[in-house]
Amino acid sequence: MDALFSRDGQSVNELCDVLPDMTRFGVMKHLKILAEANLVLTEKVGRSKLHYLNPVPIQQIHDRWIAKYAQAGAETLTELSRRLAGPRSP
Repeated sequence: MDALFSRDGQSVNELCDVLPDMTRFGVMKHLKILAEANLVLTEKVGRSKLHYLNPVPIQQIHDRWIAKYAQAGAETLTELSRRLAGPRSP
């Protein structure tokens, strides 16, 4: 996913070049799993397939889970900052 985030629309060969520690079969297997999870979309262009990140489910995860926890942390830090600043003089 990081490789596609860096440059979207890559072929399997291009991804294999970016991921030299993985076999071509391993890259293809990962792409299949990511596609089944709807995290990667594939477009056939001529004889090759280009792979793209699908940002929608990633944003949905962020909205549902991460934003919920980040908001509580931000509120806590805001309150702490307010308390540290002390009472205001008129």
